[in-house]
Amino acid sequence: MKNKIRYIWAVLLFSSLTGMMSSCSDEPDTSNYYTFTGEMISEYLKSRSEFSDFTRIVERAGMMDLLSAYGSYTCFPPTNEAVAAYLKKHGKNSIEDLSDADCDTIARTHLVNNMYATSEMNDGVLTTANMNRRYIEISHELDADSNAVVFLNRSAHIIFTMQDDSVENGIMQPINEVLESSNSMLPDIMKLNPKISLFNSALIATGIADSMYKFRDETFNSKDWPRIRYVSHVNKETATVPDEKRYGFTAFVPTDSVLLEKYGIKTLEDMYKKACEIYDAVYPEDVNQPYHAFDQLTHRKNPLNRFIAYHVLTRDVKGWNYLTPLNDIGIITTLMNPVDWYETLLPHTMLKFERLTVRKYAGTSIVGQRYVNRRYDDDYQITGAKVERSIEKEYVQDALNGRYFYVDDILAFSLQTRDVVHNTRIRMDFSTIFPELMTDDCRQNGDPKKQDPDYDETAKYGRNYYFPDGFLDGVKLTSGLFLYRRPHDYYDCYEGDEMNLFGNFDITFRLPPVPYEGEWQVRMGYAQEPSRGIAQVYFDGKPQGIPLDMTIGLSDPTILGSDWVADYTTLSEIDQAADQKVLKNKGYYRGAAGGYRYNGAGGTTTAVFATQPQTFRIVFCTVHMDPNQDHYLRIRCVSSKKGNDNEFMLDYLELVPKSIYGVTDEGQMEDML
Repeated sequence: MKNKIRYIWAVLLFSSLTGMMSSCSDEPDTSNYYTFTGEMISEYLKSRSEFSDFTRIVERAGMMDLLSAYGSYTCFPPTNEAVAAYLKKHGKNSIEDLSDADCDTIARTHLVNNMYATSEMNDGVLTTANMNRRYIEISHELDADSNAVVFLNRSAHIIFTMQDDSVENGIMQPINEVLESSNSMLPDIMKLNPKISLFNSALIATGIADSMYKFRDETFNSKDWPRIRYVSHVNKETATVPDEKRYGFTAFVPTDSVLLEKYGIKTLEDMYKKACEIYDAVYPEDVNQPYHAFDQLTHRKNPLNRFIAYHVLTRDVKGWNYLTPLNDIGIITTLMNPVDWYETLLPHTMLKFERLTVRKYAGTSIVGQRYVNRRYDDDYQITGAKVERSIEKEYVQDALNGRYFYVDDILAFSLQTRDVVHNTRIRMDFSTIFPELMTDDCRQNGDPKKQDPDYDETAKYGRNYYFPDGFLDGVKLTSGLFLYRRPHDYYDCYEGDEMNLFGNFDITFRLPPVPYEGEWQVRMGYAQEPSRGIAQVYFDGKPQGIPLDMTIGLSDPTILGSDWVADYTTLSEIDQAADQKVLKNKGYYRGAAGGYRYNGAGGTTTAVFATQPQTFRIVFCTVHMDPNQDHYLRIRCVSSKKGNDNEFMLDYLELVPKSIYGVTDEGQMEDML
């Protein structure tokens, strides 16, 4: 409690410099309600007899006033026939047999606090959760009349002749079935699918299933934390804490048929033997240990335990389209595939997720698909495992605390994965380092094309979040504010979003794991701004170099000065290599040439990070890293020129092995992507 009080005091002190606070809500403030002259969602429902049952459900939920007033909603009203089928399925005779709580759940399941036309519904999940805080899965198929329609949760579909009907406060998308969401935990919904019986058996036998029942931290109450106001450069924004502190998991599961056809695996013991084949080579020190046995599957160093753990992420990835940067924002997809990295339940390991966009390296793979642990280039043709968009309609895919996907091969932290696939520059948007940002629906929320008014509190186009000390695993926030700013166009941010420190900040966080032991560079990409401050960086408690001044760009006289050339592509290869080496010797690199400032229209030519002196990478340190140990970065404010009004930007992190950064020592050039 003492720490919470101290933190609230720090927030209040900071806010006194930047503005007043107010309460927050996902739903519109009733003080903003006003009268419309056109038809509202409420009137649409009441005036159409085919939706009378759903209308009654909304009324019993007490939500009709909400749908009569200000807002921008998508409503998926099920027809009376759909409601009748739902009631029969659940042994009910009429709407009156439903409880008020049932009606509230049904109403909120069919309402989304954002407007979506069918043309904006892409495969994966709808990018805004429904008002029951669950994501609606989107796919595209033909209806009974051969019309191309949008399917929701793989079963219901939007009625073709009634779709995209606009009203004053939203858009109507009538559907032919009532949408339902499971309230079960992830291991329980997986048990219901007989096509993954072997994986489920291993999940239970190893005890890993038992660790996948966490859902919510009941001690966290968002009402304990105020909305804050802050200024970044010229942007005046607000942020709140997340609504909940949840735990989540995402599993990538090979079906029984995949295990049989590719590896001849028919039994749990067959799977154990395959696990030994993979992990005895990676962890030879464990081969002769007592826990290396088929009757010791619950030990975390048992080969089968490791095998299963590597298939499970420690976060809830909301949908197939969230596995890599949503809509490829800020990525020049003709130059590089969008890639994200996430930690697994196997300690000190990650999975690499990649959306295939560069046709040059497609091979026989499907452009637009997402793959795990892929490396396909001039040197290697490792295709990785393909992640299937969905599963069969008769099985539930998403649970209360996560979801699972089919993969067309096993996932393995093998010697090939460790030494080849992961032997690369590991670039991670800072929002992907902390699992809570994805599990709690913070990451890449909102509409990046929409700008907010100053100090916006409506969250109409998205929300910014801050994280109290103790909220993020592996993070110690001694002082200051640590927050996430949602994607905006015209922001100099990789993947459109960024994280920031404000005030007299002092933060320590656990670094993502490296795949193997050796020398690694730890780099960070950011945007220089005159409003930012100065910080000292520490690696494992030891200071690294001189303090970093975020008000200085590459064209500053202390770095390149007049030698700065914006369009580096006009330089010869020799001069490009020389440019890179000069910067490296000073502890810098140009920004990623595969990233650009998103401008809302998708233009990239004038905003490539590598051509701008304000968007670049700095080398925090070059250090020896042990893959079996946790390593930490500390960032501490050392600036006093702005008093307590300091800012530090964290955009993307790079962990770079010597096999990559060391090539410049031999006169070669590290690729600019």
